[in-house]
Amino acid sequence: MDTRVLYVVAVVVASISGGYYYYSGKAKKLDVESAKNMTYSAQGVHLTQTDEQGNLYVRAEIKQLEQNMQSKTSQLDQLNAVMFKQGKPDATFYAKQAKGYDDNTKIVLMGDVVATKLSDQGNKMEFRTDELTGYPKTRELETQHQVTVQSPNSAFVSQGLKANLNNGQYEFFKVRGKYAPNS
Repeated sequence: MDTRVLYVVAVVVASISGGYYYYSGKAKKLDVESAKNMTYSAQGVHLTQTDEQGNLYVRAEIKQLEQNMQSKTSQLDQLNAVMFKQGKPDATFYAKQAKGYDDNTKIVLMGDVVATKLSDQGNKMEFRTDELTGYPKTRELETQHQVTVQSPNSAFVSQGLKANLNNGQYEFFKVRGKYAPNS
């Protein structure tokens, strides 16, 4: 056999082997990249979350959850959640739908939204609206939509709301309603 024939056969075998290793490695890389673009979904989700100190922070039930890993967004149906402060229920939230943004640092509740702030004395202040934006880490709420507010001493309608659940500061806009202080 001629040396040129052996040389050509060696080059062909090396090219085929090199191509196989190149494309097989690239295919694995494409698999990893496509996993980042995946959308995950689950039904009947029960969530329990703790804070940095290990204290109970949120407990939620969600009928259906869809999460897009690439855009870091989530879509929730039938959200029913309780936030805790120092181990005690502090606020409850219900919404037909919710959308989470930036790994759920901002959550927009939509459709028959009911948010309830509970006090240590057992009183509660209930907010009803069609859309409410919440920031779980800072425990702040806001909306520019109409809000119906019910508390033991008052019932009124506001055209918007800004609330800080940490310190109990509420800001209402264009309020209409009645206030009856305890006597």
